[in-house]
Amino acid sequence: MKVARFSHDGAIDFGILDEDEQELVVLKADPLFAGLDTTGERVPLASAKLLAPVIPRSKVVAVGRNYRAHAAEFGNDVPAEPMLFFKPNTSVIGPGDTIVRPRGSEQVDFEGELAVVIGAVARNVRASDAHAVIFGYTVGNDVSARDWQRSDGQWARAKGFDTSCPLGPFVETDFDVAGSRLRSSVNGELKQDAPFTDMVHDVATVIEYASAVFTLLPGDVILTGTPAGVGPIVAGDRVDIEIDGIGTLSNPVA
Repeated sequence: MKVARFSHDGAIDFGILDEDEQELVVLKADPLFAGLDTTGERVPLASAKLLAPVIPRSKVVAVGRNYRAHAAEFGNDVPAEPMLFFKPNTSVIGPGDTIVRPRGSEQVDFEGELAVVIGAVARNVRASDAHAVIFGYTVGNDVSARDWQRSDGQWARAKGFDTSCPLGPFVETDFDVAGSRLRSSVNGELKQDAPFTDMVHDVATVIEYASAVFTLLPGDVILTGTPAGVGPIVAGDRVDIEIDGIGTLSNPVA
């Protein structure tokens, strides 16, 4: 089931994409907190503006160097445990929104990633129980000011600036991580192509590790790391990140 957050006729609603993927069945409220009851109204997908499917109430938790080939392309070792950092919820934008390169940075890179949307309060969750706290999955882009990342010694500024966390277009609640893959393109040129089985630390392991340190709340998002192939983006570019079974997240760059 694909869940969307969208604007239509001046209102913001949540909806379920119908089987024909032509209409959104409007939900009564945010499904993370109010379930999946519908109003009976339908909105044509073509007349709706898709928004970021979730705005984290608390935090975006991201995992660094979670693919061996990506770690290797920067000359880094793979961490023995998940390397976690935060992106603020103010960094989140939706499909079609513009990634704005921050002033003062000379190199901004895209990083296509699988994003996990947490659906329940999660503290000290065992990996075997991780599925119970997952609402669904979406597409993410961990946009990074690479020069700031190198110069600062920590990643808050480099990965937390406004527009640095595109999410969308839908949250898929029934998703086979092991059977899917990610492809990223810039201006139509394929840059990344990898299955999620290449992750060093899988989704369940990351949830266990993170929830042992801090409580995960409904609506929190986990970015699970990026495969090899990341690279710079400049004004006028368009980044398309596709995940089989979820859809394509597309954003222009300015």
